[in-house]
Amino acid sequence: MLWTSDRVGAASGAGATSVLHGLPTRNGVGPSCVGLPAGNWASITDFLVERFPAITRDVWLGRMTQGLVKDEFGCKVTPDRPYRGHIRIYYYRDLPFEARIPFDETILYQDEHLVVADKPHFLPVTPSGHYLQETLLVRLKNRLGLDDLVPIHRIDRETAGLVVFSVKPAERDAYQGLFRRHEVTKHYEAIAAAPVGMDFPLVRKSRIVEDEPFFRQREVPGTPNSETHIDVIAVSGGTARYALSPVTGKKHQLRVHMNALGLPIANDRMYPPVPDTPADDFAAPLQLLAKSIAFVDPVTAQTRRFTSCLQLRG
Repeated sequence: MLWTSDRVGAASGAGATSVLHGLPTRNGVGPSCVGLPAGNWASITDFLVERFPAITRDVWLGRMTQGLVKDEFGCKVTPDRPYRGHIRIYYYRDLPFEARIPFDETILYQDEHLVVADKPHFLPVTPSGHYLQETLLVRLKNRLGLDDLVPIHRIDRETAGLVVFSVKPAERDAYQGLFRRHEVTKHYEAIAAAPVGMDFPLVRKSRIVEDEPFFRQREVPGTPNSETHIDVIAVSGGTARYALSPVTGKKHQLRVHMNALGLPIANDRMYPPVPDTPADDFAAPLQLLAKSIAFVDPVTAQTRRFTSCLQLRG
């Protein structure tokens, strides 16, 4: 099985622990990982060049010369090192150019266990694709000097609002377990068209699966795997402010559910689907906000509740 991860902290276990000592965080970005499958490549370099065609052999050789490619045991990968399957290789990603996202995060809370931040629209939570430095996680690592910081949940790049981070690796699973067990209360706000002929509050349950292209989701018949509680907060002319409370956490769940009701969220570039997804428009952010989050802290036993200071435009 071949897998890769460009998410900081996504890998776990002994292999990940050893590499974090061998390849420390650099400018707030930790190493990425690729698992080597069984195969007949002459060298690890040959495999990497084939697996990542956008990265030239010279780039890989340069990284190896700098000691920036290592295996899960902390040993350097040299240009001619023979191929061996079923091990993990760690390396640093690099981007030739990364435009700054012109919005700033706000730290709302920090202690020895948690960091809570308000994320602006358009800023990704973690490194992936075209984003490394311009992510909430890397910005906070650099700002706070906390190399072990890891988000315990995610929100979409286009969505603004609360994101909670774990400070200590030993406590990370306890916090993430809250989300796995649905023991976190989350409330969002959204702006969309005013409802016509619909009674609120209502509960939307459906089965959401990956669509084409891969970054979209869609509803299909079958056993529901998603649930959202929806109510109207206020109506002003032809628009309304909605309260959205997801019980589950499927990708794009709130956007898919609102669109399925015929109430797509204002400025949503993906729902309803269009043939060509428009580029980001910083003047027209998605009107979706992660407004509040509450849970019983599994480490301190405190009741935690955090509320975003951001506001939607509607």
